[in-house]
Amino acid sequence: MLRAIFLLLPLLLLPELSWASEEMQNLGLTGMQRGIYCVLIFIIAYAFVMAEEHTHLRKSKPVIIAAGIIWAQVAWMAQSVDVPVEKVHEVFKHNLSEYGELLLFLLVAMTYINSMAERNVFEALRSWLVSRRFGYRKLFWITGVITFFLSSVADNLTSALLVGAVVMAVGANSPAFVALGFINLVSAANAGGAFSPFGDITTLMVWQAGKAEFFDFFELFIPSVVNFAVPAAIMHFAIPDEAPLETDEGLVEMKPGAIVVCGLFALTIVAAVCFKQFLHLPPFMGMMVGLSFLMFFGYYLKMTYGTHEEHFDIFRMVSLAEWDTLLFFFGVVFAVGGLGYIGYLELASAAMFDGLGPTTANILIGLLSAIVDNIPVMFAVLNMNPDMGTYQWMLVTLTAGVGGTLLSVGSAAGVALMGTSKGMYTFFSHLKWTWAIAAGYAASIVTHYLING
Repeated sequence: MLRAIFLLLPLLLLPELSWASEEMQNLGLTGMQRGIYCVLIFIIAYAFVMAEEHTHLRKSKPVIIAAGIIWAQVAWMAQSVDVPVEKVHEVFKHNLSEYGELLLFLLVAMTYINSMAERNVFEALRSWLVSRRFGYRKLFWITGVITFFLSSVADNLTSALLVGAVVMAVGANSPAFVALGFINLVSAANAGGAFSPFGDITTLMVWQAGKAEFFDFFELFIPSVVNFAVPAAIMHFAIPDEAPLETDEGLVEMKPGAIVVCGLFALTIVAAVCFKQFLHLPPFMGMMVGLSFLMFFGYYLKMTYGTHEEHFDIFRMVSLAEWDTLLFFFGVVFAVGGLGYIGYLELASAAMFDGLGPTTANILIGLLSAIVDNIPVMFAVLNMNPDMGTYQWMLVTLTAGVGGTLLSVGSAAGVALMGTSKGMYTFFSHLKWTWAIAAGYAASIVTHYLING
């Protein structure tokens, strides 16, 4: 947290700048006391976000109130320099539009994940892996690879928690395996989400902002594999070379329609891509069409299986979405958007991208995402809108996506697994292997340069 504050404080001392864009010129009031107060409010709110594990205060609450306070200050500052209300509303509506598109997209994706969980898709996979009685080293790689590919369509938190249940089930008597297995899952979840527009909120933001086409993201597949494989290969030799204790757990069967739900999710992703690539409409529209597929299939299940399927309620699946995450994203979009309208993101862009150059800046952004959640980091970069080509946008997508692996608190997956590990996976057990993760981070950047540079 202190490092984040030190990075922000120099921006308060720089001379005021104004946005060159004709569409949305910022206020250029970074030197006003109220502007500085807005930065401090955001820092305080984010301190509460980072302390969520200890305070048990949901992360959405502090950022939402921070967003409200910041925009109240923005409105007052705009009036003090005679900026028309219409101009302020234009910026506000722009932020609302960005949030609305991402909200609907993510809501559909989360609903599908919840539906697959309700149909026992993930439980069936977990019970199958447990029943196979693989050795610890083989399980280490199997769970890592599954998480890597699962996180390309589901978010890293969901992927890590689902596969983490397998690691806990088979490694209950081996704390060393659980610790290393969870580090591997965090690495795999973050790396897997970096090469797919659906894998992480940050990649989705870059895609929807039009900074890269859908298939451009797959240029990051090999760098992402390298990012996951390098630390996994190093940790492999520390895994106990033995088999877990036998278990009497039987196989879990998937409920009727489970495979169809998986197929509909794949069809929904195709629809989102087609709406974006061929119709030039926001991809959330394709996702909403896919949600209607699931709604009709839920109706079919009820009519076919009668009372046995009454509990498959599509609106219940919607209600089970990660609303804390979705509302946290609302707070981030409006808080960062407000700071950008005051002029602070222009200062940050000048200091980082103009002063250090895009490559160095993008690598540092990845390191920053180990401390600060990558969502506000990436949203800030998009609002800075530096003049970069596809290679650099893919670089920052990669670094922001995988940089959070450097620390256990750097991503939602790491924080969640610490909470479910019963003390076997901690901040310091992860920190012990940060050097190996850093080797993978550097190797993935070099790989991206060699392949795509």
